[in-house]
Amino acid sequence: MSKKNIKGKVYILGNNINTDQILTAEYMKINPATQEGYQELGSLAMSGLSENELSFIDKSTGKSYYNIIVAGKNFGCGSSREHAPIALGASGIKAVIAESFARIFFRNCISTGEILPVQVSQNLSKLLKTGDTLTIQASDNRIILPDNKNIIDFKDLGDLVQIVNAGGLFNYARQINKIPHTQNNLLVH
Repeated sequence: MSKKNIKGKVYILGNNINTDQILTAEYMKINPATQEGYQELGSLAMSGLSENELSFIDKSTGKSYYNIIVAGKNFGCGSSREHAPIALGASGIKAVIAESFARIFFRNCISTGEILPVQVSQNLSKLLKTGDTLTIQASDNRIILPDNKNIIDFKDLGDLVQIVNAGGLFNYARQINKIPHTQNNLLVH
């Protein structure tokens, strides 16, 4: 999955979206290392949101209607479960754009290689609505809003983009020959 350009529909959320909203604790027993477990986690992404929120998952496909989440401050706060970014990635989310991230959630996004965490200096949820389409240009650190005129710069992720592009920390380490390429039972997404 290339992270140079990510184009897709956005799902708007507010501040302090926690890992229990992303994936409730009851689903922590699901093993994301199996194809079935990975798909099941994807179908459960954002299961802790209020019933008043717009539907996130298409029940017929088990995937999100959206490709990008746009949120405010402190996205991914709460417990340090790596199942949360895995569930988002499995649902079809390619990136989360937020004013700030909980530190551990941010690291889990990079380590798993599931989603690109994009940090902006302003709350884009005030400029967008759920269903709008935008483009993230990771190589240029910018977001092109739906009107194709407004461009928002975001914090440079540097070499971290390469880790996400590789599919996570272990795949990246194999790619740069820091750990051997061996056949194993891990599922590579």
